[in-house]
Amino acid sequence: MTATATIAALERSESAGLRLWRRRGRTATPLMLLHGIGSRGQSFAALMAALPNDVDVIAWDAPGYGGSRPLDNPTPAPRDYADALAGLLDRLRLDRVVLVGHSLGALFAASFAAHHAGRVNALALLSPALGYRVAPGEALPAKVQARIDDLKKLGPADFAKARAHRLVYQPERKPEIAQAVEDAMAAVDPAGYAQAVQALGRGDLLADARHIKAPALVAVGAQDVITPPDNARQAHAALSGSRFHLIDDAGHALPQEAPQAVATLLAPLFEDAVHV
Repeated sequence: MTATATIAALERSESAGLRLWRRRGRTATPLMLLHGIGSRGQSFAALMAALPNDVDVIAWDAPGYGGSRPLDNPTPAPRDYADALAGLLDRLRLDRVVLVGHSLGALFAASFAAHHAGRVNALALLSPALGYRVAPGEALPAKVQARIDDLKKLGPADFAKARAHRLVYQPERKPEIAQAVEDAMAAVDPAGYAQAVQALGRGDLLADARHIKAPALVAVGAQDVITPPDNARQAHAALSGSRFHLIDDAGHALPQEAPQAVATLLAPLFEDAVHV
């Protein structure tokens, strides 16, 4: 099934103020996907299509994205998104998940795994953002604040045109993927994006990683210039017993550029799940 067909077949719903995209399967423990800062739940469609048909897989539109309600805190930390995810899982009556975070979503996933440890069977961090460890009340670094300022000045469409191509390795060879990445970035809500930038600034993935006990893997595109391989190696070193994978011919948009490779890496995380 193609990514486009997968999107059309997904079950769309809302719970706890959050929009979800779900492909129901028979695995007792769902795979939960958390997207990056300029992305959305639908951006995982190619990865969903590459996963075995019996895997129950859910992607959220993070708070402030798509049809999801923003957080109440205007300057949230990753913990706020992690707690929102916990509330969502409560509403869905899901005790545990296999958790996958991409880019900024990796910061949220690590925070959830650190603070809601009993609810994570396994963890995958893809192209992980490490965060900037900004203390509450402190100003964001200039290059991080520039994300908010540029979006406000340019508007989402031109902002996406200026930034999206850097997420894909050799975008001229992958025009459909590059366009999908641009379309997702052009769809961001400026207010929700500003909250997410605040979380990026306040995040500290390495600190959270040291408290994570769940089986984990870290993967990154070899040509990623947004969250380069050194970031992923640091995350891997902080996650005791984790596995590390470098995927060639891929940039930052790893789940879209290399969905089959990512699906293969994720298989050991859910292959032992009980089927119902």
